[in-house]
Amino acid sequence: MTEFLHNNNQLRKIAKLIASSKYCVAFTGAGVSVESGIPPFRGEGGLWNRYDPQTLELGYFFEQPDKSWEVIREIFYNFFGKVDPNKAHLVLADWENRGLVKALITQNIDNLHQQSGSKEVYDFHGNAMRLVCVVCESYVSIEDAELSVLPPRCKGCTGLLKPDFIFFGEGIPQLAYSKSVEAASQCDLMLIIGTAGEVSPANQIPIIAKNKGAVIVEINLEPSAYTNRITDYYLSGKAGEIMPQLDALIKECA
Repeated sequence: MTEFLHNNNQLRKIAKLIASSKYCVAFTGAGVSVESGIPPFRGEGGLWNRYDPQTLELGYFFEQPDKSWEVIREIFYNFFGKVDPNKAHLVLADWENRGLVKALITQNIDNLHQQSGSKEVYDFHGNAMRLVCVVCESYVSIEDAELSVLPPRCKGCTGLLKPDFIFFGEGIPQLAYSKSVEAASQCDLMLIIGTAGEVSPANQIPIIAKNKGAVIVEINLEPSAYTNRITDYYLSGKAGEIMPQLDALIKECA
């Protein structure tokens, strides 16, 4: 049964669990990025209320790359590049540096975890800060890409460049998937942060952890698909507010 935690004494319980865990893994979703000012794709205020999801379908991208890239540039590069990591990102990066978090699995493609200093990050849905040539399969950093003329082309072979994140109709990157499953299978505590658990197959990762015996701690604004199914401890609120509180309590435990 899920235990809903509200006060500082109850938070201390979670802080002790994190501090004493042997292999803690974080699993993050759009809710973490929202606190940095990036809107979610779905739901109220979501990007798909303003843009046609078809523009990110793989078939549409290859048929009309110029139109697809117009939307991609506006959403992911004109806007995403102007946001910064928030306190939740920074705490997770610090916890990894201190050995409290062993790996971070994220559904987000904005690179904010890496920007905050996290190193062992598994980008389950890819990463917008890298482009890949669909012809020669070489990779290009977004800083080295020319987006003034669309669609951008590979400087080596002139092939079409595509953001290295998952489009509709495209499979999960095999390496990110296998590493995520491995981390979920090994962890004794998983932090679910800012995700509703509705996107498959990513939503199966915490279930793997639970089935392997991990304690599940969830931090979300509202109950998710996990809350009454696999969550052991539920913390209601913004990750950017709860994470620093937990961090302070962990330091007290040290």
